[in-house]
Amino acid sequence: LAKSPAVVSELAAPFSMALPSLMQHLRVLEDAGLITSEKNGRVRTVSLVPGALDVLHLWLGEQRTPAERQADRLGIHLARTTPKEG
Repeated sequence: LAKSPAVVSELAAPFSMALPSLMQHLRVLEDAGLITSEKNGRVRTVSLVPGALDVLHLWLGEQRTPAERQADRLGIHLARTTPKEG
């Protein structure tokens, strides 16, 4: 899907869910602007929208540093307060 459009039935094959259920999930992704779909006859294909996740990637990058600082502080706190075995 990242490199070329994918047929929905092929996407569904590895999952143990009914095709209509998978279509509901794909509809949510399409409504969110992450994928597009096209129907030719009975075959529906989906494609990723280029750049659709760029905003999320930037936001996660901004969150990473504060989260890492909190994890570092937690690690220091646990190292100081956890009794040593021995």
